[in-house]
Amino acid sequence: MAVGLPVLRLSARTIGDVLLFAVTAVELALLIRLTPTFTATDWIYIVQHAMVFGIALTRHAPEAQDRSLLSNAAVFVAYTYPYGQMLYLRWVPGDAAWLEGGLALVLVAACLSCASLVTLGRRFGVRPALRGLATRGPYRIVRHPIYLAYLLSDIGYNLQEWNSGTVMLVALGWLSILYRIRAEERVLARDPGWRAYTGLVRSRLIPGVW
Repeated sequence: MAVGLPVLRLSARTIGDVLLFAVTAVELALLIRLTPTFTATDWIYIVQHAMVFGIALTRHAPEAQDRSLLSNAAVFVAYTYPYGQMLYLRWVPGDAAWLEGGLALVLVAACLSCASLVTLGRRFGVRPALRGLATRGPYRIVRHPIYLAYLLSDIGYNLQEWNSGTVMLVALGWLSILYRIRAEERVLARDPGWRAYTGLVRSRLIPGVW
């Protein structure tokens, strides 16, 4: 076997790898269950889930990781609030604001999320962790492009259908994202290249703003 290639050894998988695999499987099941007809955006997300399955089975252990209760809670909220919106809208239907604009934002968000995941590769994880720095592709624009994709998709979905419940869920989700950014940067700061990277890419989430 060539040196440097990832080795698929199920016995070497950590609890975090199993968790990532399980969470992705649940997300995929919910996506299929709650989506009446599949659009191009939905297929992009399905491809992403397939990529994450491969990442969970091949990534290496992190050099550092945040396993605190607050980080775990933020991860839980971040992974559940989008589906909470979908379920809530089935219970309390919302209003449309701008269907076409919302669809365009969701598509842009899906493409940005997919490009970010491709760039991250085996560095991707659920908890804040250090597996090396991603500095190419979307990571040349902002430090956390996947979270930017979450924000764009939240706005897009709510433009298509929203109510007070979905707005509150989005607000809760965005708070969890802000906490995850802070937690991840505390861990990533242990990388020797972090200071140079942050000097080059100053925006965490929104280009030119923050």
